[in-house]
Amino acid sequence: MQISIVVPLYNEDESLPELHDWIVRVMSENNYTYEIIFINDGSTDNSWNVIQDLKSKDDNVRGIKFQRNYGKSAALHVGFEATKGNVVITMDADLQDSPDEIPELYKMITEEGYDLVSGWKKKRYDPLSKTIPTKIYNGVNRMMSGIKLHDMNCGLKAYRKEVVKSVEIFGEMHRYIPVIAKAAGFPKIGEKVVQHQERKYGKTKFGMNRFINGFLDMFTITFITRFGKKPMHFFGLIGTLFFILGFMFAFWLGIDKLFINTSGRLITQRPEFYLALTSMIIGSQLFLAGFIAELIGRNSPTRNQYLIEKEI
Repeated sequence: MQISIVVPLYNEDESLPELHDWIVRVMSENNYTYEIIFINDGSTDNSWNVIQDLKSKDDNVRGIKFQRNYGKSAALHVGFEATKGNVVITMDADLQDSPDEIPELYKMITEEGYDLVSGWKKKRYDPLSKTIPTKIYNGVNRMMSGIKLHDMNCGLKAYRKEVVKSVEIFGEMHRYIPVIAKAAGFPKIGEKVVQHQERKYGKTKFGMNRFINGFLDMFTITFITRFGKKPMHFFGLIGTLFFILGFMFAFWLGIDKLFINTSGRLITQRPEFYLALTSMIIGSQLFLAGFIAELIGRNSPTRNQYLIEKEI
């Protein structure tokens, strides 16, 4: 099978028939073998009945229904596990992602050798309250991750099959799939300008809290990808520096009291002493945190989980 299309959705019953027909038209025009996997993320409207109806008319349709709303990351993770195609396309169900982009995305994976291609909605039909925070978020993300994408969170993406079978998406980490893919050993990540459609039905399911959560998740994923296998390198280094700084400061206070200002204030009456003591305590705690994290990591079932590309 050439293409698997994964569509996570929540309360999008009005748009599903139109999206399905649009995808089918594009697939037929290009003679692709394909499957469409709709992931119903606990919808409370008629979405599941619509998916069942589409399945009864089209054998290329597959549906997965969650008992409740788990979030987009969970939907994508389950969808990735279910895919059979050599190239996996993800898109939102609200008709703001255009299926007409699929042939070009497919070629970039199969002919140009990209591991992952992310869409870039260069011209957006969104209010300033959404576009301005998005630009700031993407700018900080590029700086921290080193991945030069203008729209990290675009729902329209294409992947090699090996990528989706190798990455694990959890929490709300769907925003950082390119970062996770790069950390897993898939560095060839590209970008394509894609058409952004105005929302035709319903209303957006995301509020302003996603920007706050997005920034918090960005620090989480940065730490996990850089220090997940070696937490002592992070906590131990910072803890050691804090302890040495505090110890040297305390040592200098002792020398000052014994040989320089012998008749001055007691060391315990000087605020510098408590700064030094606090620094040593924080350093010790950070060092112990790194040590405990190493012990936990040693018992992790994924401690020796590595991706082998080829074997002869």
